Amino acid sequence: MQIIENSKVKEKLYLEKLDNGLTIMVIPKPNTLKKYIIWGTNFGSIDNKFIPQEENEIVEVPDGVAHFLEHKMFEQSNGTNSLDTLTSLGVEANAYTTVDHTAYLFEATQNFDEALDEFMNYVQNPYFTDENVEKEKGIIAQEINMYDDEASWQVYMNALKLMYKNLPINIDIAGSVESISKITKEVLYKAYNTFYSLENMALVVCGDFKPEEIIEKIKSKITKQKVNGQIKRIEVEEPENIVEKEKIIQMPVSIPMFAIGFKDKLEKEEIVKKHIALEIILYMLIGKSSELYQQLYKNGTLISQPELDYEFSRGYAHILISGQSKNPQEVVKGLKTQIQKYKECGLNEQDFIRVKKKIYGDYVSEYNEVGNIARMFLADYFKGINSFEYLEQYNQVTLEYANKLLNQVFNEDKMIVSIVEGK
Repeated sequence: MQIIENSKVKEKLYLEKLDNGLTIMVIPKPNTLKKYIIWGTNFGSIDNKFIPQEENEIVEVPDGVAHFLEHKMFEQSNGTNSLDTLTSLGVEANAYTTVDHTAYLFEATQNFDEALDEFMNYVQNPYFTDENVEKEKGIIAQEINMYDDEASWQVYMNALKLMYKNLPINIDIAGSVESISKITKEVLYKAYNTFYSLENMALVVCGDFKPEEIIEKIKSKITKQKVNGQIKRIEVEEPENIVEKEKIIQMPVSIPMFAIGFKDKLEKEEIVKKHIALEIILYMLIGKSSELYQQLYKNGTLISQPELDYEFSRGYAHILISGQSKNPQEVVKGLKTQIQKYKECGLNEQDFIRVKKKIYGDYVSEYNEVGNIARMFLADYFKGINSFEYLEQYNQVTLEYANKLLNQVFNEDKMIVSIVEGK
């Protein structure tokens, strides 16, 4: 077992990779009432082309398979639903699918051991039939239609479509009504048997646990022992250029929504340092205390601070600035002006130091809640990152480095604007 300690937040990570390939991470939080467990697989909506285990031919599955599979995992052969079983034990259970991973989880203040039995059982024992797959299509189709009517989702998806030509990140995680109609139990089993192999999965536990005890308990409940080997994912070539600069659609919204994006190139070597620096730059550009935000807020153009994100994973990286504005084009104009000003004069040193301290405070506060910790370590693990790295590399981010990134990443030829305005 490997023990990694971070003195800045006084936390320890106990990490063990089992012989069967499964990685288990435990972050103990003594005297905490809540216990949180999350089990994920490195399989998301972008994984639609692969070569299944012990096969040679490339398989292309319908869009939305990872999400569909997540929905179906709770149904058991004895007629019960594991989500209902877990809820009846008084625990909060859930699951989610992202672009690059799928996760199953529960949070408990009581009945943890009983819930763990059910949890470990259903993730390892899928049960798909023609009937239950067909029934699920109607449920997921309703979910897809609901998101089609949601302006915030449309502005986000249009932003991705403006940036990416070939990468399946530009496809809705749930797929489309047409694509899910092609999903069968055979497709689900093929995806499950390929991507739910233990060496492609990680399990994170956070709460008042003794690491050795909880790891042994988890080991005793693992029934799958076969090591399948490396998964053969089929990568697609993505051009560096954006697809289009702007897309504006009309929907019934009272205040227009916008997403301003900058397409970036994934650089794994310095990804944590880069992520920290870009967060600082974004808050300096249009965070709550920035000159631009104060100006746009006072004149009524912005009603609140936009969301500021740097999203990245296998094969993609981009910045997104999204929010609501009475005049999105005024936000775009102001942002371009501020970027140009910083490029010409450099980032203000005092503002840089202040915002950098704020970002550090945000990182530290993540360790106050067991659910935040567990989800963070799982998501970062699938990106090849130990979450402690954000605290450890914080001091490496200098003003000079941030100025260099500003000039590299915030370029108008890689900039897109997605807007949803009222009908």
